[in-house]
This record gives sequence, C-alpha cells and structure tokens, in this order.
Amino acid sequence: MKMMAFSALLLPMGLLLAAPATAQQTTRPNDSLERTLSDFSSWVGTQVERATVATRRELPKISSEFDRQSRRLDQAVDSLSADGKREYKTQKTRYEQWAARQDSLEATARQQPTAAQAQDRMLGQKVNISRVRATDLPDLYLRLVETMRTEKKGWSQTEWVAASDVLSRLNARYEQVRTDLSLEERLRIRTLQGEFRTLEKARDVKDAIRE
Repeated sequence: MKMMAFSALLLPMGLLLAAPATAQQTTRPNDSLERTLSDFSSWVGTQVERATVATRRELPKISSEFDRQSRRLDQAVDSLSADGKREYKTQKTRYEQWAARQDSLEATARQQPTAAQAQDRMLGQKVNISRVRATDLPDLYLRLVETMRTEKKGWSQTEWVAASDVLSRLNARYEQVRTDLSLEERLRIRTLQGEFRTLEKARDVKDAIRE
C-alpha cells in the first residue's frame, strides 16, 4: 500500500516537472522565428542605407539574399505574433520600395549619355579636345555656346553638368595653346567664356527663385 501511495505521489510530480520542459519546447520554434524576423529587419535596414552606386552593382546578389531570408518567414508567417506579422509586412514593403527605386535609378543611368557622347552632341562633332589645334578652339567654344543658347530651356541638371565639363576641357586646352592664338582670337574666346558663365548664372538664379 505504501509503495502504491508513493507511486501515486510521484506521478503528478513527474507531470509537473515535465510541463515546463514541454512548454519550453513549444516556445522554442516561435523564439527562433522571432529572431529570424529581427535579423531580417536589421538586414533590410542595412540594405536601404547602402550607397546607391554600390547597390546597383550588387543588386542581383541582394535580391537573391532577400528571397532566401523571406522564404522561411513566408512559410511560417502564421506562427508569428500579431506584432511580428505587422513588422514583417512593414519590412517587406520597405525593401520592395527600395528595390523599385534602385531599378528606376539603374534604368535612368543606362539612358544617360556618356561624357564623350554628351561632348560630341554639344560640339556637333567628335573631337579630342586635349589634342585640338589652337586655331580650332574659337569655333569649338562657339559651337558649345550656340548649343547652350538653343537647348538650355530643356536641359536637365545632368546636361548642365556635362556642358560645364566640356567648357572645363576647352579651357584647359586654351591655357596650353593660348600663346599660339592672335589677340583677336583670345578676345573672342574670352567673350564666349563670359557668355557661358552668364547663361549658367541666370539658370542658377531661376532655380533659386523657384525654391
């Protein structure tokens, strides 16, 4: 009888001891899932703060990593808490919006002409400015300014920067060969340089007024 009574006491005690272990086992998967979500949120934050130039090169790898990390969360989303589900949805949306912006930036970059192409269009011909003859410089300055006169109203910031770069290259060549030019040619170039800067400043004033 004593043995039976002792056994009867041991059984409930064993159940009580087993209960926490069982509860611990059932919470472990959820804890692991929440940690996965936390890691995912941190990863998304890291990506959206990266420099644009770097991310354009690495976007395929980043996209693959997003798919890998989100796959497990997609499969177990019903096991997340209500807060976890909201957090996951927020981070997915955050990443997808960022990825869409990267795609748009990359597409725009592909459409932009190269520096050489922009120079050829603005000067109306292919030319290596660093080797151009001194006597050809006045005409090249004139072509650049004429392009600016006729097209400036439709120029984007990129085109203004490109025009300024072309002027800088012309100026560098001018400094190298100006002693080979007549006084009249030097004055003509100075006049065209001044007109370019005047048009550029007028554009800056208009932008400031708009702001």
